[in-house]
Amino acid sequence: MLGGFQVLDTIILLFFFILLMVLVTKYAWGPVMDMMKKREDHIRNEIEEAERNRAQAEQASKEAEERLRNSKLEAQQIIDDAKTQGQKQEQDIIQAAKEEAERIKQQAQEEIRNEKEKALQQLQDQVASLSVLIAGKLLEKEISAQDQDRLIAEYIKEVGEER
Repeated sequence: MLGGFQVLDTIILLFFFILLMVLVTKYAWGPVMDMMKKREDHIRNEIEEAERNRAQAEQASKEAEERLRNSKLEAQQIIDDAKTQGQKQEQDIIQAAKEEAERIKQQAQEEIRNEKEKALQQLQDQVASLSVLIAGKLLEKEISAQDQDRLIAEYIKEVGEER
């Protein structure tokens, strides 16, 4: 019996152990496993969210770099356009100044020619008048107004041919 008592104790212990295992599996193991599953799902979701955020941050960083690069290119283009426009305006101003200087020069030359012609005309008139006076005194005779006009015209013609 001594050996039987131990067998009976072992069977009772085994029965209670199996009963305990069934109870633990039914009432404790399921909720613990559910809690562990929920925790695992939560951690997985957090990791996936972190990965999505990281990918979005990388994409945003690339887009920002691209916009910055485009902004730099646009700024350089604006600077180049402004330089080109400035050089064009400079050339236009220089050209306009040259044209104005040439116009003033031609106008001055025309005025000089006109004044020269006026001076020559006045000189011819004075020479003609003096010539008639001298001729009249030399000949000591009076000549008529018609004769005087004729002599002046002939003298002007001769002076004009000599030029």
